Amino acid sequence: MSIWLIGFLTAFALFQLVSIPGLILKKNDLADVLWGPAFIISALAAAHWGVEDGLSGLRSRSGIVLLVLSIWSIRLFIHVGLRNLSTVKEDVRYYNWRVQWGKTQVWRSYLQVFVLQPIILYIFLIPVLLAIDTNELVSWVMFCGLAIWIFGFSIEMIADEQLRRFKSESTNKGKIMTSGLWSWSRHPNYFGEVVQWWGIWLMVIDLPYGWATIVSPIGVTYLLLKVSGVDMLEELMQKRPGYGEYAARTSVFIPMPPSKTKSDQTN
Repeated sequence: MSIWLIGFLTAFALFQLVSIPGLILKKNDLADVLWGPAFIISALAAAHWGVEDGLSGLRSRSGIVLLVLSIWSIRLFIHVGLRNLSTVKEDVRYYNWRVQWGKTQVWRSYLQVFVLQPIILYIFLIPVLLAIDTNELVSWVMFCGLAIWIFGFSIEMIADEQLRRFKSESTNKGKIMTSGLWSWSRHPNYFGEVVQWWGIWLMVIDLPYGWATIVSPIGVTYLLLKVSGVDMLEELMQKRPGYGEYAARTSVFIPMPPSKTKSDQTN
């Protein structure tokens, strides 16, 4: 069986397993618990059963790509997965979808969450599967991509930690995070996430057909900007006090120095 088929079947099977408790408990955000781990499990399965000599047969580039994917996967599970598992309350995004779907929420949940998501995951995983399938040695281009990935990972990790500390203070409930990296971007964590996937793409771009895997970072960018990330959170943040002034001086996505508002200029 090919690496590509193993990767897809593994991802799809994992989401089918999670769909059972998700649908029964009306907790579709279990898909988010699985999201990070499913990437590395699918990639490792593809390498184990698709490469001659299994994981021990991987060369340096494949190993490095799998390493960064593992780091990303573990961090995401700790940050999002454990949080969702610690509460019976469903994430607001999934809850809002459930309300919108009404009587069709069972089959819409299954198709849109537990069938569509492994397909999207597979598309995002393409650069990693290419590295495993090609199994070539490292190059200077790969190290450029690795440097970009490290930059994006650092941005996301710092932004998430700053937000976690902010939310841990009870006095900040209902308020908007406006300091640290969040004073340069309204969504620095998503920016860091996107940069990481562009870095992974650059790590394989010099492989045969590596350029074609650009569908992965483009897909991640579109998803986080227009589907389940920036646009959705912007809609929620607009209801919070001080959002208008914050939005006027802070870049929506790419970190930039805060611009001065009219009130700042008056003062």
